[in-house]
Amino acid sequence: MNVYTHALQVVAAGSAAGVIVVLVVGLAVAAALVWSVRFGLRVRRREQDPRRPDDPTHHASPPPDAEATPETRQRREPDEVPRAGDESERLTPHDLEHHGSRPAENQTRPRWSGGSGGSFGSGGPGGT
Repeated sequence: MNVYTHALQVVAAGSAAGVIVVLVVGLAVAAALVWSVRFGLRVRRREQDPRRPDDPTHHASPPPDAEATPETRQRREPDEVPRAGDESERLTPHDLEHHGSRPAENQTRPRWSGGSGGSFGSGGPGGT
């Protein structure tokens, strides 16, 4: 019988020695965690700072946006999904192909109607 098996039997017996074994193991685990955190902090202090102001790759300000893409706003509407020829025919995924969206004909921005708040619980009169 090894030490590990004996310790398990002592813990299982529910005696005071079992409580002491559990306490000692818990303290050992806590000490190992504290040691590993302190060791990691020491290693981190010894490492160089990854960003130095004299580093040529370090930019104090963002690069000029001469090549920036301008923002575009447009309304889009979905492409139509193909329908099956008759009721008994099923469409499979390869029949559907890729259907994305296209620019909408009406590009005016939609507005809320006068008496509506536009969201649930906004205090408006609602649709009832």
